[in-house]
Amino acid sequence: MKRIFIFLLFISFAGFSQDFSLYQKKYYINSKGDTLPYRILYPEHYNKNQKYPLVLFLHGGGERGNDNEKQLTHGAKLFLDSAMRKEFPAIIIAPQCPSDTYWASVKFERTKYPLDLDFNYQYPITKGLSLAIELTKQIIKNERINQKKVYITGLSMGGMGSFEAIYRNPNLFAAAAIVCGGADVKAYSKKQMKTAFWLFHGDADGVVPVKHSREMFERLKELKADATYTEYPGVNHNSWDNAYTPPGFMEWMFSKQK
Repeated sequence: MKRIFIFLLFISFAGFSQDFSLYQKKYYINSKGDTLPYRILYPEHYNKNQKYPLVLFLHGGGERGNDNEKQLTHGAKLFLDSAMRKEFPAIIIAPQCPSDTYWASVKFERTKYPLDLDFNYQYPITKGLSLAIELTKQIIKNERINQKKVYITGLSMGGMGSFEAIYRNPNLFAAAAIVCGGADVKAYSKKQMKTAFWLFHGDADGVVPVKHSREMFERLKELKADATYTEYPGVNHNSWDNAYTPPGFMEWMFSKQK
């Protein structure tokens, strides 16, 4: 019995690893010589004569400067699901945030939990977010992308970066799925309302307080945005284990167009 369990466990992990290997690892280098590693996932049956939606995935701060495999295989596992890939063929890009920067210009004290976050978009854009946006625009230019169907999603620090990316590029993304993040509520205005939003958070989050998603959702409603909010009772900062799972989420995201 023990041998059977070990064999099944091996098969499980082998399949898990094989799915993740579908992401090709590449490097984006801009004119200044700044380098941004990233992973890219192509549709299962890639047709060069067809234009595809593009999804930008921003990982959380815990994998800054390391490797975003953990959050890709958990947070973005839905995009690796075989049935989903067939039903919603898209190109997924997942940049790796360098250790010396962040996706968002938010100021916070990392030794405090929950984090004391100061969102102020008067801060200059970070190198990490700047490179991620450059990469997105380069992929749109180089690949067969349906420019009306460009989406963004992010976890924690990546969620904060997603909000800021939309703020700084109000015409780029058709929809955003933001998990346990936050934004400069006062800075957001009607020009960002070209993007549809689905926010996720756990009310037991001890890292990024749930109030940030609640306040942002209220602001989006004030601006009459196309916005949905799903809050998970008793769920902590690993909210991405539940994110993207509500029925109809994928249909919602991929139906949005600019």
